Order: sequence, then structure tokens, then C-alpha cells
Amino acid sequence: MSALPGTLLHGQEPPSAWVRRWAHLLQPSSSVLDVACGHGRHMAYLAGLGHQLTGIDRNTEALASAAAHGRVVQADIENGPWPLRETFDGLVVTNYLWRALFPQLLSVVKPGGVVIYETFAQGNESVGKPSRPDFLLATGELLQVFGDWRVVAYEHGFLPCPERYVQRIVAIHAHDPLARHAL
Repeated sequence: MSALPGTLLHGQEPPSAWVRRWAHLLQPSSSVLDVACGHGRHMAYLAGLGHQLTGIDRNTEALASAAAHGRVVQADIENGPWPLRETFDGLVVTNYLWRALFPQLLSVVKPGGVVIYETFAQGNESVGKPSRPDFLLATGELLQVFGDWRVVAYEHGFLPCPERYVQRIVAIHAHDPLARHAL
């Protein structure tokens, strides 16, 4: 599918304001995993801040773009085995939800590591897609998933441009009591 001249393909938009707002919590030169990275918009942004990026996605065409910003792994993480064995200092997930992966995502973040997560929430069905409950977070769902972590920020609500309902969280793996992160 080709885009009109001057238009961006999905995943080539500017990085999420939520990711930009909280990226400073990542320690310098952190290893960061971008799940469902698409064309690598967050990989590009975080690599520009000096971090070492790994992106995972099933779309080989998108990964060809993302590869300019770090290591990429092509895998169908919803229907196949988890392809990575290492852990990371940070995890970024935007516009993606596959609840069965939550335990795996929690396990790939090192103690003291930072998660920046933002995706669609209940209410989005009133303004567009996704609209299926399988792809919309319930109120407080991310707070439950990261219940044992140190939650730095959490929001659930409506954003006007483009119109969408989101839920987002920033959490630090709490198993390192000495981890210090400047807000």
C-alpha cells in the first residue's frame, strides 16, 4: 500500500508525547525494547537520546525502516514463542495490546527498569477503532498489571487530536530499592 505524497504511514508519526515526556527516566545508554515497534518512530527518538534499541514486530516491511535505529526482531509474538532471551533496562509499548503477553513483558524488564506503556482504552469504541473489547483496556487495568511496581504516572481518558481514549502508565520495576529516577 502506498501513501499519498506528504502523508505518513501508520507508525511513522512523531513519537508519542507520553514517551517523550517520560523518556528521561531511562538511565543513560539504557537497553530498551520497543514492542510492536512498527516503522520505529520510538526507536528513532530513543536512539537519538543515546539508548540502545531492540524493536520487535511481525511486519517485515516496517522493520526494514526500524532497523536504521537499532536491532530488529521479526516475530509473531501473538501466535509464536517469545523470541528474546535477554532482559532490558526499559520497555516501550504504544498502541498495542495482547493481554496474554503481560507476564512476558513484565519479565523482560530488569530490576530498576522503566516501562512506558500507552494504548487504547474503553470508550474508544465511541470514537473509532479499535473498538473490540479485546483491544481496549478496562479502567485501572494497567494499574493491576503493574501492581507490584512503583507507578510514576497513570492516566486514563480522552485525547482530542486524533480523538481517542487511552490508558497509559509509567512504572519502575520495584525489586531494586536503590533505583533512583529523577522525575
